[in-house]
Amino acid sequence: MSEAELPPEDDPMPQPPFEVTDDMCCGSGCDPCILDTYYAELRDYRSRLAAWQARHNKDGQ
Repeated sequence: MSEAELPPEDDPMPQPPFEVTDDMCCGSGCDPCILDTYYAELRDYRSRLAAWQARHNKDGQ
C-alpha cells in the first residue's frame, strides 16, 4: 500500500521541527548554522504538511 493509499490513522500529520530562535545562533559563522538547518527542516516540513493536507482533503476530511 503506498503512502497515498494509507488510511488516516496510518498517515499521521507531520510534526514541525524544533523551533530555533535567532538568539540560539552563536554568531561564529558555523557551516551549517543552526538557523540554516532549521529553515531547511521547516521548508521540508511545510512540503510534507502540504502533501498530507492534500491527501486528507481529497477524502473530504
